[in-house]
Amino acid sequence: MVQTTRRIREYLRSIDIVVEVVDARIAYSGRNAILDKLAGNRFRLVVLDRDDLADPETTRAWLHTISSHGVKSVAVDGRMRRSVVRVAAAITGSSPKGARGTGTSRAMIVGLPNSGKSTIVNALLRRAAAKTEDRAGVTRQMQWFRLAPGLEIMDTPGVLQPKIANAAAQWKLAICGAVPRNRYDPQEVAEAFHRWLRERDPETGVPDLREFAAGRGFMRRGGEVDYHNAAQSYISAFNEGLFGRISLETPDDTQAA
Repeated sequence: MVQTTRRIREYLRSIDIVVEVVDARIAYSGRNAILDKLAGNRFRLVVLDRDDLADPETTRAWLHTISSHGVKSVAVDGRMRRSVVRVAAAITGSSPKGARGTGTSRAMIVGLPNSGKSTIVNALLRRAAAKTEDRAGVTRQMQWFRLAPGLEIMDTPGVLQPKIANAAAQWKLAICGAVPRNRYDPQEVAEAFHRWLRERDPETGVPDLREFAAGRGFMRRGGEVDYHNAAQSYISAFNEGLFGRISLETPDDTQAA
């Protein structure tokens, strides 16, 4: 992460536009203050990705909050080209036309690991140019692509803050895929998510981990629950939208102030 941050800082000298991709479900925890600082006074665009998995009303509130701070923002489903068109329009419409003397405008895609950066790049290019997987840490190198005549775009590895002090942010980042799978206990994350959900809606229809495990057959001989594998499947179900469209943070949350 330190090396990637250093390289981003170096490349930013020739960058006109900074596009920060953020998981719409964690629009506060999913942003990196280091990247925010590195962007400086360059034109910035915040892309709330996975709009299809987030609560629509909450996403609209985040768009309003971000724009109220003078930063342009759009919400998209990065897998859908017709949705990502909004990103292309925002970039080309605000392009400074090579303001740094290159004759070509250059945009850099930044964000946390597994935030959807490469998926959006592929949708913008209309081809599978950038490597993607549903896990953190897939993009390892800076990659330049030509988006249009006079406009180049760089995909970058995800950058996570060195220390995540807030326990709530830890499980939220983990369940949304920003943390490598070997860095957290899936059972603890699944249980933290359901506790959070029950605090907000005691009548929620989302099953807890034990109910989910029983329903999916994650039971060992003698009736013992296979919590580890059940928890991994539970997290996958959340990210597939099987529990509904859920945003984990709102602009007025005390933890997201």
